Amino acid sequence: MIEFSKRSNQLMQSKYQYELQDVAEPNLYREIYDYENVPKITFNNRLVPINMPDEIWMTDTTFRDGQQSVSPFTPKQIEHLFKLLARLGGPKGLVRQSEFFLYTDKDREALELCQALGLPFPEITTWIRANAGDFKLVKAAGVKETGILVSCSDYHIFKKMHLSRAQAMDKYLGIVKAALEEGIIPRCHFEDITRADFYGFVLPFAEQLMKLGVQAGSYIKVRACDTMGYGIHYPGAALPRSVPGIIYGLNHYAQIPSEHLEWHGHNDFYKVVANAGTAWMYGCASVNCSLLGIGERTGNCPLEAMAIEYQALRGTTDGMDLTVITEIADYMEREIGIEISPRQPFVGRAFNVTRAGIHADGLLKDEEIYNIFDTTKILNRPATVAVDSHSGLAGVAHWMNGYFRLKGDDVVDKQDALVMAVKTMVDALYVEGRNTVMGDGELEIMVRDAGMQRYQALLWHKNR
Repeated sequence: MIEFSKRSNQLMQSKYQYELQDVAEPNLYREIYDYENVPKITFNNRLVPINMPDEIWMTDTTFRDGQQSVSPFTPKQIEHLFKLLARLGGPKGLVRQSEFFLYTDKDREALELCQALGLPFPEITTWIRANAGDFKLVKAAGVKETGILVSCSDYHIFKKMHLSRAQAMDKYLGIVKAALEEGIIPRCHFEDITRADFYGFVLPFAEQLMKLGVQAGSYIKVRACDTMGYGIHYPGAALPRSVPGIIYGLNHYAQIPSEHLEWHGHNDFYKVVANAGTAWMYGCASVNCSLLGIGERTGNCPLEAMAIEYQALRGTTDGMDLTVITEIADYMEREIGIEISPRQPFVGRAFNVTRAGIHADGLLKDEEIYNIFDTTKILNRPATVAVDSHSGLAGVAHWMNGYFRLKGDDVVDKQDALVMAVKTMVDALYVEGRNTVMGDGELEIMVRDAGMQRYQALLWHKNR
């Protein structure tokens, strides 16, 4: 059959139907994953079309996958973070969903607190294993959608569950049918998809799911889970690691609509943000993230990174409040005790701090020279300078302008007598053997000691 595609405005051949390959021995892709070496990145140079969906958004797994990697949050902490997620996502719900565990009393209390807020976004969803006992928890929680773990690589099917592919598919389809019968939308988590036999299991299973959805008069979502971070975003990379290939195949062959397709990545090979953006580009409307990227091993895709990436790709925030990113980081570090690397983009303490004297001189002349964007406006994070033995007069001047919030005619330059006096005190400490960065409190005392009258005037600017 030939059909006209409204998306591509081309005549397209009908899709090929893939059948389950119920193999006797697992396909572990030993030519790629031999375990004794770094996994190989292989290419077949087959290119699939870029197919950016009409709408793209983020979903959140902070309270599910993210929480598995840190000390458990209290229900009140989850409620507070949930409200921050709603503010970050804005009125269009660009943080569209947030998923919760259901296994403990605290899990259920947190879910109920967030439900009671009555916020339109993020929509509350849950996560369960593929068994009937867990499904009872979903029905009791009163949610519209649940994630269901459906491991799809032979590593899991043969080596963990000790099933055949046919047995695994039957098991998964049974729990999905049960969800549909209860009017709950199943979101099937294709665990370990980047080590799975794409044509022998993934596509046949996905096609069966789509048929089930049609028969039930509903729909089924699919989350492609790069559980071990093996996904590759390079054009022409071969399956099973190719992110473009996975998304294209699910969208084109299994005919999963973009809005029902989601990418879930991990950062084991430093590719989590690039892979998430690639999933968007090739037809996946939703990317699953966590705040600060917390999660198993090296973590999930940082939600704040994809919020920034959204504006970069779309040219607009579409109502997102990106300043909330700074609030989230501050709350998670101060109230929850999560350690944020100083150099973590957008949220680390050193993210927009310069130490080099020559860079500080540039910042003093024009902040745009050494700041990636207007971090004060976008993130409520002014660019700053760390004062140490290498900062020079420009570094001290920039610190002083930032710390005391001096603007316009009140800005001091590096030739100001007060700046030179403080620089002399700083140099003396390093001559004596100091080797750590100066703190704000220490520098403020130096300003006070250099001239009380000037210091009081600066305080007035800071506090007005």
